[in-house]
Amino acid sequence: MRNPIRFLLVFSAIGSGLAAAQSKLPTTPIHEVTENYFGTKVRDPYRWLENTTDAQVVAWMKAQNDFTRATLANIPGRDQLMTRIKALDNAGTVVSALQVWGGRYFYFKTEPGSDNRKLYVRDKQDAPDRLLVDTEKLTTADGKHFSIDYFQPSLDGKYVAYGVSPGGSEESILHVIESATGKVLSDTIDRAQFGQPTWLPDGSFFYTRTQKLAADAPPTAKFQKLRCYHHVLGADPDKEVAIFGYQVSPEVKVTEDDFPVLAFSPGAPKYLVGLVIHGVKRELDLYATAFKDSVSEKTAWKKVVDDNDAVITFDVHGDSIFLVSHKDASRYRVLRTSLENPNLAQAATVVPESEVVVVNIAAADDALYVQDLDGGIGRLQRLPYRGATIQPVKLAFDGAIQALVTNPTETGAWLELTSWTKSPLWYSLDSRSGKLIDTHLVTPSPVDFSQIESEEVKAKSADGTMVPLSIVHKRGMTLDGSHPTWLEGYGSYGVTLDPTFRPTQLAFLERGGVFAVAHVRGGGEYGEDWHVQGQKLTKQHTIDDMLAGAQYLIEHKFTSPAHLAGEGTSAGGITIGGAITQRPDLFGAALIRVGDSDSLRSELMTSGPANIPEFGTVKEPDGFKGLFAMDAYQHVKPDTPYPAILLTTGVNDPRVAPWQAAKMAARLQASTNSGKPILLRVDYDAGHGMGSTKTQRDEEQADEVAFLLWQLGVPDFQPGQTPVATLNEQLNKPIR
Repeated sequence: MRNPIRFLLVFSAIGSGLAAAQSKLPTTPIHEVTENYFGTKVRDPYRWLENTTDAQVVAWMKAQNDFTRATLANIPGRDQLMTRIKALDNAGTVVSALQVWGGRYFYFKTEPGSDNRKLYVRDKQDAPDRLLVDTEKLTTADGKHFSIDYFQPSLDGKYVAYGVSPGGSEESILHVIESATGKVLSDTIDRAQFGQPTWLPDGSFFYTRTQKLAADAPPTAKFQKLRCYHHVLGADPDKEVAIFGYQVSPEVKVTEDDFPVLAFSPGAPKYLVGLVIHGVKRELDLYATAFKDSVSEKTAWKKVVDDNDAVITFDVHGDSIFLVSHKDASRYRVLRTSLENPNLAQAATVVPESEVVVVNIAAADDALYVQDLDGGIGRLQRLPYRGATIQPVKLAFDGAIQALVTNPTETGAWLELTSWTKSPLWYSLDSRSGKLIDTHLVTPSPVDFSQIESEEVKAKSADGTMVPLSIVHKRGMTLDGSHPTWLEGYGSYGVTLDPTFRPTQLAFLERGGVFAVAHVRGGGEYGEDWHVQGQKLTKQHTIDDMLAGAQYLIEHKFTSPAHLAGEGTSAGGITIGGAITQRPDLFGAALIRVGDSDSLRSELMTSGPANIPEFGTVKEPDGFKGLFAMDAYQHVKPDTPYPAILLTTGVNDPRVAPWQAAKMAARLQASTNSGKPILLRVDYDAGHGMGSTKTQRDEEQADEVAFLLWQLGVPDFQPGQTPVATLNEQLNKPIR
């Protein structure tokens, strides 16, 4: 079982209308605040922008967004680019989040012409699918859209619990639908953003719920003091009593910032597991108890592990619990102990640490399936519960395992395979033959990547560390330093940026573009050591690794600084923010997408307390030191030639507050002397990107790619020029 909750991208100044219009942006008032952190005085000239409900801030953000939208809309070629992106995005079907319960197959599907993912079911693998939840029918009269955040079928496949939220807010309301008839039951549970419904054999389920907040509660209180409840279908959730979580059981330590979850598996029906998740921290506390019909605040729990045992995920089978731990094993090992009498000190090592990184395990009826990462390539092993040694599973091709799925009462597994140039396919693994069988849940994408290739290289970082770099481009491309190049970096939470098929990326690649990913420290590409080497006081390694990727692309003549753009999304805002403030000369443009830019203030956001384990707190000297060093906003310098930058945010973002992008945009606009635009793009019906519609994603990508092609000097996108005939010809070609 994966951890269920985890908080969790030059042209010289152009003398015509678009660049010159930058000077027409309204001035932004300065109301300076100075704070003293352990003897260091820190200036904050735009603190007032944090009050995003204030009328002046609302008006300022609207004026910024209006200016940005007008500027982007006037880029030559932008509309044709949008047409191409939309065609590529509508060419194929996307299937994700497969689950198999009661012989039924449940999954999200987005078809050509559909604007949002919908929930489907098949009564068996080769049966026709049926639509269960059509999100497009939930759109309100004023155009506000709704999206499904999660779903969980019951053990017999009779019901599905699912969470729906408006406008990308992730403010889930939990509903239940009958899978045979499509009848939505009366059960409605609000405050279920982290619902994590866990069904029981009797058709009831456990779920996690946030507290009911007072009107004057601070933003940081929203995700605090979570508790788990037991819901019987038809019952009033507001009358249910907490059975696990904050201040429920004296035996289970749950702080106000922790996330409690209850997990039941029919593969270990005599037991119940309680998880305590410390925000975004990977290491869990796990408790076990004998499963009974009645679970209450008086239930006796036995501790299995705490966060000092460095366990990041687990699964159960029979009387055993399997644990993935990085304690004394940076690339992880798999341990097994008893659920009846857990004793980690005497746990058996069933998969020792090796050169590959263990990233996930999943228990089926026949074996434990172990997902590995081998130098960026996904691998799979099968460990039978009795007798045989661990066995490698031959995959259809070298790429990434995007998902590994098992049912604890069925043999075999299901997995989604993809690569930079191969579209995702879902396979079932026959446990007897060891062969992968195409489930035909989805057909290969008709978007043709046959003229696109990928290569894996390594770039030398500032301290000599060799950093993996993935590069995707047209075959036979001449390396002359002229190509518009888009370099992405992330580097937080131990998250890996695996090979991913992105059909709409072809709109950039077919114009001679190069797309690259720097697998920077702070991610998990080489295990836990790779993660902690880009965390807190070592966060500079993350930025250095991003700069190393940029320098590699320049030195090997894929591109040049004038034609190079960097991107960072979410926590990747720290990565690209640090790169452009430390080496603005290396980039012609940058994208800061829903990015964390003002790290010193991040713990005051709604998601702030949960992120302290990854980034630190200003309440401690070392925490302040690390956060100040990674705070891009605080390192913007006056009269500096910054690259052109597009910052994006969604007003409903629960993960990175919109004021982060606002403050960064304001300071960059006041500080740059390059004459290049600093633009703030705001989506008023979106959040962090989860739950955005296909149209929203296509519009945003068209804006971003047009912005980059404009600023990186691609002729068809320059003011005063009409896109050449070859572009129009391209638009009329078949999808390929």
